[in-house]
Amino acid sequence: MKRALTCFVAAVLGATVLVTPSASAQTAPTGYSGTLPDGATWVARVPSGWNGTVVLFSHGFRPGPENPAADSPDPATADALLAKGFALAGSSYARPGWALDTAVQDQLDTLAALRRHVGPAREVIALGQSMGGLVSALLAERSGRNIDGALTTCGLVGGALNLNNYQLDGTYAMAQLLLPGQPIQLTRFTTPAEANATVSALTNALRTAQATPAGRARIALAGAMMNAPTWFTGPTPPSARDWAVQQEAQYNWLVGTLPFVIPARITINAVAGGDSSWNVGVNYAKLLHESAQSSQVAGLYRQAGLDLRADLATLSRNATIAPEPAAVRWLARTSVPTGRLSIPELTLHTLADSLAPVEYHQEYGGKVRRAGAEPLLRQTYVSRIGHCAFTPAEHVAALLAVQNRIRTGTWRSATPEALQATAESLNLGGAAFVRYQPPPFVNDRH
Repeated sequence: MKRALTCFVAAVLGATVLVTPSASAQTAPTGYSGTLPDGATWVARVPSGWNGTVVLFSHGFRPGPENPAADSPDPATADALLAKGFALAGSSYARPGWALDTAVQDQLDTLAALRRHVGPAREVIALGQSMGGLVSALLAERSGRNIDGALTTCGLVGGALNLNNYQLDGTYAMAQLLLPGQPIQLTRFTTPAEANATVSALTNALRTAQATPAGRARIALAGAMMNAPTWFTGPTPPSARDWAVQQEAQYNWLVGTLPFVIPARITINAVAGGDSSWNVGVNYAKLLHESAQSSQVAGLYRQAGLDLRADLATLSRNATIAPEPAAVRWLARTSVPTGRLSIPELTLHTLADSLAPVEYHQEYGGKVRRAGAEPLLRQTYVSRIGHCAFTPAEHVAALLAVQNRIRTGTWRSATPEALQATAESLNLGGAAFVRYQPPPFVNDRH
């Protein structure tokens, strides 16, 4: 009778209600789902012992065509949050791919739809992952009174213009130095065939170059331009002077990353109305000077007997790629954070992430500081390799820290030591919070 009544009430309110199977109907979370005005779908789960907090999850980039709504980063984290009484909700966004023109509103509309069924939450925490981390950062600026705090994980907080430009710097350096004189398409991709041809050409060039000292030096330079991590295997990052291990890590990350990031440009270009990336006027010597890898690159060039200044001059001299202005305007409007936070935000990042460089956080923290919102931001890191490679314990500890900041007005529970202690007390597996200062983000289009 109770289940039938629940379904009847939900039907009157215009949503599909699904009760998750469980050994005990009294403890099963109630599932809600529906469709938003722009065609995006949404889902939510509310545990029977709801603590009053909604975690509004923003998922990452999906090439498509599948694009289901999601309410959590992974099943284990979802189970842990539901067990602690958190309600979970999230949308699909209106389409797969780069959906930043609708994603923020889709998330707010999801929250409004859930509110019609369960009433107002005590607090709402926006949790974003990867591209969804950019969504949560934008929600932290634009949500008004709808959201109380944000946790941005592995987020593209540098925004879309920085994303496109730093990737161009890396691929441009590869093409110029490893395939000189060959016509390699680097921008304005519109078809998979175009993108795959570039991936194939650059990947083959990387593999050939890795066999020689000169090639390895030039790969290190391209890796520095692309903010490629210098840690690929092992329990800890290589030492600052272990240039060979750092270079091998850059090579491995580049070979593994290109097949994803270059085809992804197709959907960004399609929705933006063109390609926003450019390098006209870029001083590549200045870019290398900004990089934490400048000593490594210089050292490998010396060992190979190459002229680093000559290669940097070549890169600067041949930098003639111009953007399409309409695309720049579209991405600036939809996909670039301003740093003007209106609610507390905690960011969480691994130390070695090839899809969302940890260097983003140096740039993002500076932007928030210049906007006068520094007290609302805390940035934390885990010592691990990979994109969005967080444990349930790390997710839950970080969310609890945001909840505590909302309720107490202090970030006392967001220090690495406090986060680690909280994570270890949860019995959800390992955690590796560390104190860390990210190196500068290599991109001079600021």
